[in-house]
This record gives sequence, structure tokens and C-alpha cells, in this order.
Amino acid sequence: MERRPHVLLLNNPQLSDHSTCVANGRIMDRASQVLTRGAPPGVPRSYCALADHGSVSHSTLHHRACGRPSMEEKAQGQQYLKPYEEDVVVKYLLHMSDLGQPIRMKFIPFIAFKVTRHRPTTDKPLKPPGRNLTKALKKRHPELIARRVKASDWNCHEKNIYGKITH
Repeated sequence: MERRPHVLLLNNPQLSDHSTCVANGRIMDRASQVLTRGAPPGVPRSYCALADHGSVSHSTLHHRACGRPSMEEKAQGQQYLKPYEEDVVVKYLLHMSDLGQPIRMKFIPFIAFKVTRHRPTTDKPLKPPGRNLTKALKKRHPELIARRVKASDWNCHEKNIYGKITH
């Protein structure tokens, strides 16, 4: 059996003993949860002991303790839109589709660029998003799959509205 070196955990005020799984509105990964819960009584306070107790790799546990984000957090940080901005774009696209005016795929990056205009100057993107944003958005939000839009009724056109007006 290979013996791994035990690294003592430093006293870090951010690592509390309460067992919460949500930090900053996001669900924490398993390694961060193990760090937050800490070692139960009788288990040595080391990364290897914590890793064995929480079924997590000890190197991953050490990386989380040093502040390295998980792969999911890193991927989300590299996305062009923040999660709340993405929700705004999705709601807008669905709303326009419900009104019978679907947005063409080629305009979605322009809409995403416009949504980012409210950010502070230091966080504002300089360029519009790439062409893969639309496909990634459709992959993350399956409700955006194209729907069949019914053709407009010609009787509802503005030239036929005179008889519907009441004085």
C-alpha cells in the first residue's frame, strides 16, 4: 500500500464546519463540500485524510483549498454571457417567438453583444461573440429549438382593420 504524505490543513477562516452545499448562489462541487464540512472527530486534519473520508482525490482537494476553480466554474467563467444575461436573451427570444416574430440565428450574437453593454467598462467585452455562441446557447437551452411559426392571417392586416374599429 502506497503511503501518501499528509499535508496539514492551515487555519483558514473561510473553511467553516457547517455543511452548506451552496456558495454565492452556486452549487459547490464535491471537493469544496468536503473542505467546507471539515474533518469529523477522530479523522486527522490533513488533505489525504479528508480526501479519503470524502471520496475525493487529494490533489483536487488541495487545488480547491488553494483557490483553483473546478472545471465547471472555469467553463462558466469563460462564457461570453453571464448566467443572468443568458436568461435575458433566452426570455427575449422566446417572447419574440411567441409573438410570431422569431429572431433569425444570425442576429443572436448581436443581441448578446447588446445585452453586455450594461456591464462596467472594465468587464465589457470589446468584440461581439463568435459564431459558435448560437449553437452553444441552443445546446444549453433546448427550449430554443426552432418552432413552426404559423403564417399571418391576411384578414388581420391593417387594410382590413377599419371594420373592427368602434367609435
